Amino acid sequence: MPADPTPAAQHEEQAVLVLRLAGPLQSWGDHSAFNRRDSRPQPTKSGIVGLLAAAAGRPREADISDLVGLRLGVRVDQPGTLLRDYHTVSDYRGRPLPQAGVNAKGAQKPTSPAKDTHVTHRYYLQDAVFVAAVQGPAALVTTLGDAIRHPAFPLALGRRSCVPTQPITLGAVRDGTLEDVLAEEPWQAGKAARNAYRRRADRGPEPFSPHRIDLAATFDDPSGEDTLQDVPHSFSPRERGFSTRRIRHAWLKVPTGLASSAAHTAQPAAAAGGHDPFALLGW
Repeated sequence: MPADPTPAAQHEEQAVLVLRLAGPLQSWGDHSAFNRRDSRPQPTKSGIVGLLAAAAGRPREADISDLVGLRLGVRVDQPGTLLRDYHTVSDYRGRPLPQAGVNAKGAQKPTSPAKDTHVTHRYYLQDAVFVAAVQGPAALVTTLGDAIRHPAFPLALGRRSCVPTQPITLGAVRDGTLEDVLAEEPWQAGKAARNAYRRRADRGPEPFSPHRIDLAATFDDPSGEDTLQDVPHSFSPRERGFSTRRIRHAWLKVPTGLASSAAHTAQPAAAAGGHDPFALLGW
């Protein structure tokens, strides 16, 4: 588990960077086992730290202790659904696949009996939208905000093939706590989800209100009731490893940005400004 901040760091001016994590596919794995690559139902700390490190142009061997030390909060604006992608693996030279075991010389043994095709499974979240926020020293958080807007390396939602929609940052860095910032950031769900919520609000009984929606969130909290093993030690292939963090689950009453009349067509809060290649998909 990351060490507690030093007294000097605790008194340093703090800021919060807010990220909108949305795309056709996301995958936030915290472990992998042979032919199976799972995805957690929301972004992991290692995934967020990796995204920030890529934006800042840090190589895999770089120190990431300052990024790991940032406090993380994640809000589930649109949970999405789980997708299983079926894969097969074979050797392009037509040779039998090797097995996991190695011989005395350290070379992988061939499969016995010979196996030419291996089945693997990849799991993704489809049509999910999250709002993640990191809190830490203002200078570092401001630098990371600039890096996200002008990333050194391509950004991904967990796996390299999972491209994010725009915008990723939701404005300038903020003052205040993670809880306050995530509670006041407008709902970022896609157009279809927002229109469905509007219809429910217009026909539902009071005291149902279209102006606020209850959303699940998790926060880094040393006194939290749950633990996750997703804190990276390093992204170097030779030094990969993870430790645990404690988290607290909460519900936030978030502004929807919707008017009360269904006559007005709802638009996603993130739709303003810039070209988005996924706009035609209703994001």
